[in-house]
Amino acid sequence: MKLALSLLATAAFANAHFTMQYIWDNGVDEGQNNYIRVPPNNNPVTDVTSTDLTCNVNGLSGAGVSTLSIAAGTNITFEWHQHDQRTGEDPISGGHKGPVQVYIAKAPGDASSFNGQGAVWTKIYSSGLLTANPQLWATDVVNSNGGKHSVVIPSSLPAGQYLLRAEIVRF
Repeated sequence: MKLALSLLATAAFANAHFTMQYIWDNGVDEGQNNYIRVPPNNNPVTDVTSTDLTCNVNGLSGAGVSTLSIAAGTNITFEWHQHDQRTGEDPISGGHKGPVQVYIAKAPGDASSFNGQGAVWTKIYSSGLLTANPQLWATDVVNSNGGKHSVVIPSSLPAGQYLLRAEIVRF
């Protein structure tokens, strides 16, 4: 199966200032900003009617972004940071609490030209409020894991090109 991770998109919004910067394929770091549609900055998308919510600002095209071929059942890890580096600071500001979600959409053809618009997304991962008292959110777990969270691509997924959309929603 070929999953076009070139069209990975971040949808960090509601005052969440961080971006996804690394993809790990079964524990292998694929390098900074490889296989990712990189937004121009770490500003949040706040307009819930904007097409930028799909694949972030300037993310509607995967032109110039490489694709990563993986097998169904692969463990993919997303790594997020506030700045353009691994600095040792909290990857996500401690005040940015909220759920972590991952969606997948099958491209109708070449994933690099797929804009991900419409009712094409299926949620394959979701983690939110883990404990109410003391309050522990999925973002706290991401921080404690050095900015990382993982998802296993469904083993039943048919071959083809896909977009993955990882998002962190800050309340």
